[in-house]
Amino acid sequence: MEILIQIVVPLASVVVLLMLGFTIGRTRERRHFADLEHREATNSKFLVTNLKTVPPGMQPQTATLVLGATVIASDYLKTFLSGFRMIFGGEMKSYSSMIERARREARLRMIESARAAGAMAVINIRFETSNVSGTTGRNAAPMSEVLCYGTALLPSGH
Repeated sequence: MEILIQIVVPLASVVVLLMLGFTIGRTRERRHFADLEHREATNSKFLVTNLKTVPPGMQPQTATLVLGATVIASDYLKTFLSGFRMIFGGEMKSYSSMIERARREARLRMIESARAAGAMAVINIRFETSNVSGTTGRNAAPMSEVLCYGTALLPSGH
């Protein structure tokens, strides 16, 4: 009986911690996606383009660089489960979700920075990504940094 307790208690602890991590991670991810959708709707009328030229009809007085950056990390449960995906191959959907959140957040931060500066549009936007932390090792926590930058077009008087 004592041997059974020595096996069951640690195993149950691991299962409880994994389920807790799953629940908290999923809740935070859903809240972040809801926040992104709200902020994107708020900024939907603001012109953002990857074109290098000033849109027709706009006559900006000045231009300045604006950027938005973020680092999004994967939770340990997704990292643990992705280990199995690496064995069999295929799309890492949990990491795709992480990258999508980071890209959208960085873009919104850039737009919010441009609006705070009084810009009427942002042209020539670009994305840069980097891997902040590795996916191997004992304390691996995959994280991705996304930087979004562009040229904010400012009207006269700014």
